[in-house]
Amino acid sequence: MYQAFLIKYAEIGVKGKNRHLFEDALVHQIVRSLRPVEGSFAVTKEMGRIYVQAEGDFDYEGALEAMQHVFGIAGICPVVIVEDTEFEDLARAAVDYVRMVYPEGRNRTFKIFARRSNKSYPKDSMQLNADLGEAVLYGCPWMKVDVHNPDVVLTVEVRQKIYLYSETIPGPGGMPVGSSGSAMLLLSGGIDSPVAGYMTAKRGVQIDAVYFHAPPYTSERAKQKVIDLAEIVSRYSGQIRLHIVNFTDIQLAIYEKCPHEELTIIMRRYMMKIAERFAEKDGAKALITGESIGQVASQTIDSLVCTNAVCTMPVFRPLIGFDKQEIVDVSTRIGSYETSILPYEDCCTIFVAKHPVTHPILKIVERSEKKLQGIIEPLVETAVDTAETVIVGDL
Repeated sequence: MYQAFLIKYAEIGVKGKNRHLFEDALVHQIVRSLRPVEGSFAVTKEMGRIYVQAEGDFDYEGALEAMQHVFGIAGICPVVIVEDTEFEDLARAAVDYVRMVYPEGRNRTFKIFARRSNKSYPKDSMQLNADLGEAVLYGCPWMKVDVHNPDVVLTVEVRQKIYLYSETIPGPGGMPVGSSGSAMLLLSGGIDSPVAGYMTAKRGVQIDAVYFHAPPYTSERAKQKVIDLAEIVSRYSGQIRLHIVNFTDIQLAIYEKCPHEELTIIMRRYMMKIAERFAEKDGAKALITGESIGQVASQTIDSLVCTNAVCTMPVFRPLIGFDKQEIVDVSTRIGSYETSILPYEDCCTIFVAKHPVTHPILKIVERSEKKLQGIIEPLVETAVDTAETVIVGDL
């Protein structure tokens, strides 16, 4: 029955003179999401509306699922298009729609909500409400009118064509990816960082990612797990360039030269430095991490101060005020949780201090790092130069 969808957006609607830029970005993301779906689609803008119209047969469920992964969409309304604008044809289409979607067998209440953008149409909105309501009552006697609290609201939009719909399927909300610049995600195999990437992409940020691998202490299955997580995030964010960095020699140098209680924080500082290098290469303007205050030793405020001190870019931490269960809930909703809990660790336990410092002092950490001078610089260059880049997801 449905050959088109009306796409509703929320926050984009208050963007004033720049709104068309955000609408164009949303159209681009909708087109991207529909590429793998069976069928051919035309995505158009019309007077504050975005329509997706199928050209011939198409995979309805596949199209709907694809668009439910597009940030910027607040709601998806499957619509029936009435090509002939004569009222008799419109009334017939409205009755057929109600019979198909709300068949006899269950009594329901309804109201008609008509909007006439095409002012040349001979009936105004109030007349359409009354006359279409009468047609539905006559053609579908099991439906009763209730203008205050109806079970069904049949919306009729009179434009160059006429659109009928009664259902709004929720979208993910947010802003279209690509409308807010780009950032580099420090992606691990845990629960937190994929959620951090998802939440930043939801604000319109294009994301790439860097993953720190430690062979032979961590396995190829751990590496594949992170690639799989990037693939899951890319369903929402679009294509991700995932840079896989061999971090083993750097970790061994830190383990050998630095106090063991400072291992985690110093390793983290070098991860941030390297991630910033890749951000600069990719044209990203910020870093993203999955840190949440107090969750582990490296995420106390003092630890975050030490980590931030090596960065020249801003660091986005969208999970900073979340507790673990809130993060798990989002992870479950977006489909990354089951992959995140697979037992392939991406951080070898020999590099984790038994008693990590929870309140590091920046000057002391910097003093410890001086023991690495002349040793770690070439290791960092080698790690950057030999990194593997995997393209995940579709443009």
